[in-house]
Amino acid sequence: MADEFRPEHIIVTGGAGFIGSNFVHWVVDHQPGVHVTVLDALTYAGNRENLAGIPEDRMTFVHGDICDAALLDEIVPGADAIVHFAAESHNDNSIADPTPFVRTNVEGTYQLLEAARKHGVRFHHISTDEVYGDLALDDPARFTEETPYRPSSPYSSTKASSDMLARAWFRTYGVPVTISNCSNNYGPRQHIEKFIPRQITNILCGIRPKLYGDGLNVRDWIHTEDHSSAVWAILTRGVPGETYLIGADGERNNIDVLRAILERMGKGADDFDWVRDRPGHDRRYAIDSTKLRRELGWQPAHTDFAEGLDDTIAWYRDNEDWWRPAKEAVEARYAAQGQ
Repeated sequence: MADEFRPEHIIVTGGAGFIGSNFVHWVVDHQPGVHVTVLDALTYAGNRENLAGIPEDRMTFVHGDICDAALLDEIVPGADAIVHFAAESHNDNSIADPTPFVRTNVEGTYQLLEAARKHGVRFHHISTDEVYGDLALDDPARFTEETPYRPSSPYSSTKASSDMLARAWFRTYGVPVTISNCSNNYGPRQHIEKFIPRQITNILCGIRPKLYGDGLNVRDWIHTEDHSSAVWAILTRGVPGETYLIGADGERNNIDVLRAILERMGKGADDFDWVRDRPGHDRRYAIDSTKLRRELGWQPAHTDFAEGLDDTIAWYRDNEDWWRPAKEAVEARYAAQGQ
């Protein structure tokens, strides 16, 4: 373990999105001496309301683009670290139009790395387990930090590209970079195009949920608060140049997750419709987070998936004003794709 890094001012890119905003709330709640500057372009996936309730003296919000080098030159000096969440992240959208994924995930990461290099700032890069491709359903193996990259979609290939840039900026320029690859997050404030909130909000709207393919695709779920605590552990105690996988032993196939949601919302186990599978749909993701736990002493707190699901359902039920305005457009886009 490296000497502990104690930042007083961090920049969080994509801090108005799902995982980023939950991280900002976590930092404000758990690290009283830290000021957060949020940089977010407020695309469809970013929502200023995600940061509601954070005291003004703890956070500065900057509406801007991570590809804007001049803006980065204004806001990065004086910061101790950049925590880079900003990304285009929806597989279906990347298949329909890869262009914004290349711009945000590749060019945006490049501009941030250059800003970190120029101004002597630590850099933590948030990535995904999807860069490793997928595993067979009957394969006992899990992804580790040594797993070769085999991205399947335009989304995952752009995230793989950004990981490689981060590693190169560490090796070539000495930028103090750490990388984390995480499994699927769930919890409050997740955009309703994603699997769990889409099912929950469909039921709340009286729409039958929809399930891709045979429903046996496995995802490794982690509560977003556990992801936040892991990112902080890596930022402050991780070794520059190292990659850490974040996971909470939460493997479940999609049909089991959907049926758990249906049961908790008073519906029958078969109250959903099958739809054609996504092109190139990865079969199974599974994270081995041994390195993170052994070297940095991190452990997940939200280990009861059913309890976490209940809390997530309650959040969407109680915050209809947050998601309802986007629901019609999301479902129209899925319908146009036959999903």
